[in-house]
Amino acid sequence: MPRSGEDARRRLQQAALELYRERGFEQTTTAEIAARAGVNERTFFRHFPDKREVLFAGEADLRAALTQAVAEAPDGLQPFEMLLRAFRRAGLILEENRSFSEPRLEIIAGTPTLRERELAKNASLTQALAQALRQRGISDQVADLAAQTGWATFHHALESWIEDPSQSVDEHLAQAFDGLRVLSATAGSSPTQTKD
Repeated sequence: MPRSGEDARRRLQQAALELYRERGFEQTTTAEIAARAGVNERTFFRHFPDKREVLFAGEADLRAALTQAVAEAPDGLQPFEMLLRAFRRAGLILEENRSFSEPRLEIIAGTPTLRERELAKNASLTQALAQALRQRGISDQVADLAAQTGWATFHHALESWIEDPSQSVDEHLAQAFDGLRVLSATAGSSPTQTKD
């Protein structure tokens, strides 16, 4: 059986997903993951620092893809439109890896310690997007608000995609951002209430 780096990494991820679904994340050991993947435990630790990172590997690549898409967005776009372009790029990556993306989200949702890790990673990615917007000349306050709101909308679209794979991530993103635009327009047209 081949033991190339990329092949071993893929098999370790697949083995981990299978075991997490069968036994639960907490009950699975790195030795068991390595054994199912057909490698030794030392090989596991060459690819992942711990068993959580099997599910979170690729954050640096995702951060780079998102921030590059914001940096390359045409001049004149509003912050949400820049973010939509970035999330579409990320969506393509997720679609290509649906066999990993779907069970990953399911495992994280069912494991409190992983949800905490996911929140921390999401906060880091949101900050990176806000910084990318600032570098495009967006003010601090608007960049932060756009990144946080955009990230929540992105996650809403991903959840919809998992529930309804008959539409692409891109279609779910378009619908979610349409909803965000409706909310923004409604908020902008509401009369200001004052206290008597």
